[in-house]
Amino acid sequence: MTRSHTVRRSALVATAVAASAGLVMLPAGPALAASSTTVGPAGHSYTASLVTGTTATFLVGSTTVTCNQSANDGAVPAEPDNTSAAGPVVSSLTPATFSNNGGACPTNVLFTTARTVSNSTNGPWTIALQYEEAGSVGTMTIPQAGVVTTISGLASCVVTVAPDGPASFSGPWVPGTATSGPVLDFSAGVSLPIKVTGGLACPTGATAATFKARYTVADTTDATQQITVSGAAVVEPTE
Repeated sequence: MTRSHTVRRSALVATAVAASAGLVMLPAGPALAASSTTVGPAGHSYTASLVTGTTATFLVGSTTVTCNQSANDGAVPAEPDNTSAAGPVVSSLTPATFSNNGGACPTNVLFTTARTVSNSTNGPWTIALQYEEAGSVGTMTIPQAGVVTTISGLASCVVTVAPDGPASFSGPWVPGTATSGPVLDFSAGVSLPIKVTGGLACPTGATAATFKARYTVADTTDATQQITVSGAAVVEPTE
């Protein structure tokens, strides 16, 4: 038996959680046990892509890169691994793609574009989905140096995300409706550790970038179904 969760779309439950190099959100009081989580349908594949009409943006120093295409592929773990008794359900993702109409992404610097290449050379990309009654959360982890953006044109720079170790960032999981799929929402902006190299025009002093995006998640195994995050009912022991 499961109970459906509710979520406050406007609340960013955790801005960023990092392994090694990122930011860690600290609890305000004593740590509470994580709720049990079930992600379904078990074993189904899915694609996470930008919500129609939206963009993914990176702000590095005063330079903004804007892409109108971004996506990952993943799969819900098979039973029983799609349920966690006290914590998130974690699964692997393909490295994210970023482009603009299939090509390089524009920037706010005249005659300058950015091309992003993602990889899993130093470890996997993962998504951890955690049910919470007040609002479920998705935490994406990028492996060390898992995203490299090359800026070309009037400036020639290389931006490496997570240069010193894997970095994680979190946002609300917004459940689907009868007319739209669920959304993983990073639109409030999350901070990612970076390293910038290049010439004088490059923001080499920047150590963090702000990333904003909203991803809709579509079940590619069965388009009539949706990926769900719910909490398993607690069964009280009998005496």
